[in-house]
Amino acid sequence: MARAFTPKVVTANALIEGDVIYLTEDGQWTRELSEAALLTDEADAQLRLLEAEQQQGAIVGAYLADAVAGPDGRPAPTHFREEFRRTGPSNYFHGKQAEDRHV
Repeated sequence: MARAFTPKVVTANALIEGDVIYLTEDGQWTRELSEAALLTDEADAQLRLLEAEQQQGAIVGAYLADAVAGPDGRPAPTHFREEFRRTGPSNYFHGKQAEDRHV
């Protein structure tokens, strides 16, 4: 039996910088999960993923990640893997953590 579709965001890594990025409603890439498009329709999610995968000159490794609407209505991760990707490496403060953007 097929599993019910749950909300997703399209995520990938920026090809040059390697940063985690998310697809927004208007088809742009952002480094902030809270700005990502929360996709609740499976067909729309698959279409957005296909469109992202065609941007091979800008991104690598696009996939659909589970997400939920947080208290503010913005996407929030549902799995520790996505929380880890969102905040960056945890061995010391650099990148997003040094800039205090992980909150």
